[in-house]
Amino acid sequence: MANRNFSMIEYFNRRCAEVRPRLAFGGRTKTDWQRWRRSLLAELKRLLGEMPRPVPLRAEVVWDTEEDGLIKRRIVFDSERHMSVPGLLYVPADRPPGKRLPAILCCHGHGVDGKNNVMGVGLGKAERETSIRQANYDYGLQMARQGFVTFAVDWRVFGERRDGRDPYPGRDPCNVHFVRGQVLGINLLTLNIWDGMRAIDFLQTRKEVDPKRIGCMGLSFGGTMTTWLSLMDRRIRATDIICYADTLPRFGVARANFCGSQILPGLYRLCDVGDLAGLTAPRPLLMEIGLYDSCFLYEDAVVARDRARKIYRAAGVEDRFEVDEFPGEHGFGGRKAFAFFDRWLRR
Repeated sequence: MANRNFSMIEYFNRRCAEVRPRLAFGGRTKTDWQRWRRSLLAELKRLLGEMPRPVPLRAEVVWDTEEDGLIKRRIVFDSERHMSVPGLLYVPADRPPGKRLPAILCCHGHGVDGKNNVMGVGLGKAERETSIRQANYDYGLQMARQGFVTFAVDWRVFGERRDGRDPYPGRDPCNVHFVRGQVLGINLLTLNIWDGMRAIDFLQTRKEVDPKRIGCMGLSFGGTMTTWLSLMDRRIRATDIICYADTLPRFGVARANFCGSQILPGLYRLCDVGDLAGLTAPRPLLMEIGLYDSCFLYEDAVVARDRARKIYRAAGVEDRFEVDEFPGEHGFGGRKAFAFFDRWLRR
């Protein structure tokens, strides 16, 4: 009998092995980098598709309170005609009157609680505290305590935007809404990128925020969002991608370690994750990699790390590329992030 294959797992593994991303970075000089950057950005914008149309933010402070040395506010704003966005804004309570502070958009990862874990909501409650502590997940709270204004929003299908804890029993809402969007020619990732850009619009309206000193950071799916927002929005001046260094053939195809919120159809025919991170250049980038990360494996993460470093070297700004390879699992390492944002957002 001829050699036959009935497995879709094996089918996609074989098809992926045949792909050679046509805009993967292969240059060495600054001219190579400039030409590559223009070409890849144009193709990525085409692949993302049409962004929603902007509407007035109509931002509203729903409530505020002071605790932990911070003024904490629940914010709601409109990102497009059919969608509003909830967020949490933390401002150091000792901010001198009239002083504008650097701000960090803190992107949450995949999880039903969305922004709450990142901002430390639930500390003191045993189950939630354990979840937060395991991944050192409350970097929005930690950065606010270091004197930054921090802001986190719920991405679509997470937190307050989830339509209940389990709207499609037994199914990941990311995957369901990805498919629903494809029927209409809409990418779920594109919509979340749009909401993140509108969150930066909001930050720039705040009297507490220096609009020229805004950073972005995020863990896991939050790293996905941080990567895309940083390459799409040049208002982001410094970027910390946490435990989202990998390769599409490994985590996206071989291991199927993804959801519909993170995938852009056809992306690997253009480039890989390391190329996306490298598009942040010439602005400062910190990549955090867990040595024992069981979600984005170290041996795959270093491939993305090395590609991004190569791009920064070609751009002539390798001194703006930093790596924190910390001895931990899938989480916020936090060993270099505070000094990194101090260096690039406070000066």
